[in-house]
Amino acid sequence: MVQHKRFRRILGRAASQDLFALLETPPQRFGAALLAGFFRRLTGLNESGRGRLYLNVGHTGLDSPGFRQWLSQAEVKPIYFVHDLIPITHPQFCRPGEDRRHRERMRSALMTGQGIIANSQSTLDELAQFGAREGLPTPAALAAWLGVDQLPRQRAALHDGRPTFVTLGTIEARKNHLLLLNIWSRLVDRLGSDTPRLLIIGQRGWEADEAFKLLDTSEKLRGHVSELNRCSDEDLARHLTSARALLFPSLAEGYGLPLVEALGAGVPVIASDLPVFREVGGAIPDYLHPRDELAWEAAILDYSNPASAARAAQLRRIQSFRLPDWQMHFRSVEAWLRTLG
Repeated sequence: MVQHKRFRRILGRAASQDLFALLETPPQRFGAALLAGFFRRLTGLNESGRGRLYLNVGHTGLDSPGFRQWLSQAEVKPIYFVHDLIPITHPQFCRPGEDRRHRERMRSALMTGQGIIANSQSTLDELAQFGAREGLPTPAALAAWLGVDQLPRQRAALHDGRPTFVTLGTIEARKNHLLLLNIWSRLVDRLGSDTPRLLIIGQRGWEADEAFKLLDTSEKLRGHVSELNRCSDEDLARHLTSARALLFPSLAEGYGLPLVEALGAGVPVIASDLPVFREVGGAIPDYLHPRDELAWEAAILDYSNPASAARAAQLRRIQSFRLPDWQMHFRSVEAWLRTLG
């Protein structure tokens, strides 16, 4: 299936194989090759969708004009993968207008979907609540945790001997980096050169101007807080392995990939007390209210201590963690799809 705005084409098997071959071995001038060798042929290609499953795994085009009409004309059986409802539940953390667009996407999913897959039961619960407010029933649904590849085993990164904490994810308002920066400002006042290190791994996003300003202008934080915008899997593994804990103070999440990655690498996690984190992390992480700065500060100081009993207890709990893998994900999804006919 190829979609772009109002353009939609169902490709036949031969055309699909040609496209996959081009994607698997992209030439140097990929865009030109795509236009010259493939898209030029698309106007004449449009397979019948009658009775076939249409899997939309990225919310793509669900709010586009004419989308629902196309579904009816194509006679496909739509299956949607819903990642989160954050633009609806927490519009203050998103770009202007995203809440309106996401409401339309979720309406399309509920009104036309033969089935819905979500990345967590928490996401499905929020979708059902949205549907109830809209007067729309939820179709057949499945919560299927995303598979996570085991990070490569690496030696710990070399630091200056101070305890190090890592936070991982796009720097945006809902990730709550500001809580950590406020804590570190106070720690520097109290501890000076003995302040733990904070490593922020992630690209800059949106709606986080106050955090950006502190990162760019605070002399106090310099030397204590570092920002790493790009990171390979190997480097991520080194930084996590050397950390006293992953800090995950998010205000809203649909799944929580960093939490799963850290636990899979045997790294303790201090996380917000969100339903989805308890769903995927169980009783292993230490959970705190995402607005309680004093509780986070106390936990960070405790975990900084080589003799921390709380950290040692979590390391024992981590032994029971089993990393969700893609084989488990697709085994669950494919069995469920068969029940839909």
